[in-house]
Amino acid sequence: MCGIVGYIGPKRACDVLIEGLKRLEYRGYDSAGVCVYHAGRLHIAKSPGRISELEKKIAEDPAIQCGTVGIGHTRWATHGEPNEANAHPHCDLSGRIALVHNGIIENYAPLKRFLSDHGHVFRSETDTEVLAQLIGRFCQDGAETLEDAVRAALSEVGGTYGIAVMSASEPDKLVVARKGSPLIVGVGSGEYIVASDASAILEHTTNVVYLNDNEMAVVTRDSLRTMTLDNVPVSKEVEQIEWSLEQIAKGGHEHFMLKEIFEQPEVVKMCMRGRVDLRDMRIQLGGLESVTGALLRTKRLILTACGTAWHAALVGDYLFEDLARIPTEVQYASEFRYRNPIVEDDTTVIAISQSGETADTLAALREAKEKGALALGIVNVVGSTIARETDAGVYLHAGPEIGVASTKAFTCQLVVETMVALLLGRKRLLSQPVMEQYLRELAAIPDKMQRVLDKAEEIRKIAEDYVDRDNWLFLGRGYNYPIALEGALKLKEISYIHAEGLPAAEMKHGPIALIHEGMPAVFVTPQGPTYDKILGNIEEVRARRGKIIAVASEGDEGIRSCCDRVITVPDCPVALQPMLTVIPLQLLAYYAAVARGCNVDKPRNLAKSVTVE
Repeated sequence: MCGIVGYIGPKRACDVLIEGLKRLEYRGYDSAGVCVYHAGRLHIAKSPGRISELEKKIAEDPAIQCGTVGIGHTRWATHGEPNEANAHPHCDLSGRIALVHNGIIENYAPLKRFLSDHGHVFRSETDTEVLAQLIGRFCQDGAETLEDAVRAALSEVGGTYGIAVMSASEPDKLVVARKGSPLIVGVGSGEYIVASDASAILEHTTNVVYLNDNEMAVVTRDSLRTMTLDNVPVSKEVEQIEWSLEQIAKGGHEHFMLKEIFEQPEVVKMCMRGRVDLRDMRIQLGGLESVTGALLRTKRLILTACGTAWHAALVGDYLFEDLARIPTEVQYASEFRYRNPIVEDDTTVIAISQSGETADTLAALREAKEKGALALGIVNVVGSTIARETDAGVYLHAGPEIGVASTKAFTCQLVVETMVALLLGRKRLLSQPVMEQYLRELAAIPDKMQRVLDKAEEIRKIAEDYVDRDNWLFLGRGYNYPIALEGALKLKEISYIHAEGLPAAEMKHGPIALIHEGMPAVFVTPQGPTYDKILGNIEEVRARRGKIIAVASEGDEGIRSCCDRVITVPDCPVALQPMLTVIPLQLLAYYAAVARGCNVDKPRNLAKSVTVE
């Protein structure tokens, strides 16, 4: 999990690399490095910590500032602690080949033993250096070109990779390849920019070529050739990036996460635009038209995802069973393919991922397809691997999400699941009047979201009052049980406060032992069928002198008598409540993290796109 940038063209490569790495720093940020060719040799600068530290080193090296071809990397450690030796780029034994890598080389240990036995000396603890030295070995053994050596080395490795390689012996060339880790090539005016993410390219061009798994590209100053790893030429179309440079700026907000929380009313409108038809009172999802018949025959749905997307899948479980009456189950993608899952006839698997590159989710999707399931995707990034490998799917249209902790993508995942459930529900059992009521209520959600966001200052004060408490509980029932899980996850992710999310009724089956005087318990308790039951759970916490923070419906004055703090959300149908009740929890986590002095957009040990298993 890292950011890769490569450049070849007329500009100073170091400027393009550093600017691109800054835009990719949310993908990994414990060390960074660049390699630039100049005057017959490779010049490398590496540093642990933020990119600002790397810039200081580059400023001290005139040679790095002169070259016009180079590669760069910002790292999230998998093998070896974050330090200068383990930072990328890594070189072969001769120092004339350099490589940056995203992914994991699973068989690096036997390869390292083989190379060590043949005189190779290693300077780092990483799996990546093994690949760099292996490429150098093939060059030493007679590979005619850099791409031949890369191809030969990749035939020996197992695992996942996105790589960019350069050589002092062939200075006007970059060789890139991917398997399980994204890479794209930006096609500019007399220049090419390689990156693991579109955000690093937008400054220069919106024209890109997407590499698929088991493909490589050879980039020179005046050409781009793409082929399989078996050296079979592949014809690629140049596609357009849909995002703009303005969308990946903070827009006046202190953090990307805050910007993305406040963008939710607008991005939810975008997500629904052209899909929620209030004139003909129907749902239109063009991405599912080709599989609608198969979906209607589905006897069982499996939703698979990781992290925040898994919480969205849990909400989807309620939606598909409630609105479409389809038996549904949710499985962690990381566990799915290792448990020999039962995939019967007429089973549909829906993979949910913001990036569309999540390694565990992609592996689960492939396992489902192998077993004969109809495979659908709910993703945000156009052209991502999951989007390309599913039979059909729906894009979120949430725009780029830079903050590591997902917010707007989560709410758009809920919206997409709701639209799919309503589409199927109408064709299976929902009456037209019921459908119309849901569509009107769904269309009203963005304005209601804004009403919740207008309470941000009130939520900030609550967060600051309780931020010194080290353990929190988040509790909900029904549709809001997954929201309790998501609220706890957000607090953990960015403020480093320990938090546990639970179905409220389960508290008394063990976790109630944790409650002590002053411990915050956040109850997600808008009006609904379980409202009276959850009031009983609130009393159980009060009896043990816990501090109660409630997310409740507007106009519910009665709940104030049994709570220390109340945050209200507008009323809406129970199935739509998660889109509103999650927002106070996002803000609560954000303001808690700010009060504790945490780096909100770049929380420790986390990366945005998890492309390793």
